[in-house]
Amino acid sequence: MANDELIAALRDADAVKYGEFELSHGGTSNYYVDKYVFETNPRCLELVAAAFAERVTDTKLAGVALGGVPLVAVTSVETGLPYVIARKQQKEYGTGNLVEGELAEGEEVVVVEDIATTGQSAIDAAEALREAGAVVNRVLVVVDREEGARENLAEHDLELESLVTASDLLADAPEDVDA
Repeated sequence: MANDELIAALRDADAVKYGEFELSHGGTSNYYVDKYVFETNPRCLELVAAAFAERVTDTKLAGVALGGVPLVAVTSVETGLPYVIARKQQKEYGTGNLVEGELAEGEEVVVVEDIATTGQSAIDAAEALREAGAVVNRVLVVVDREEGARENLAEHDLELESLVTASDLLADAPEDVDA
């Protein structure tokens, strides 16, 4: 079920753009959801935190760097649940960790991400968390672009749960925009 208030906030923040865009996985699209617009908008962050808080219980949260970090931070504040950060690649200085923060062996973790297209960054984060000893079964995203992420995540024993889908977000988009 679509979160109408969040959809309105994303649109009001001008986070949904139309035109020709290259996506991180190399494909192109005639629309773009600008995560940096909605992740720097207090109203959008407030709504995302509240919606994610309804979907998590007594578990640790993990934000995928960079886009998932503001989302996991506000969700942590909303819920009082601790979080870790899953890096996309190991840094070459300091601890060199892929997972930053405290994580206990066997601890259940829910991955928090901004937008899912193919789901690869969430899969990579879940694998890093699992290698660090976590139990990871779920990925929460703000927007599911409905381009295969759900199926790709399922192949890695991960359930995708989104606050909104591209179909919801683009319900009254210009005619030449495909969800």
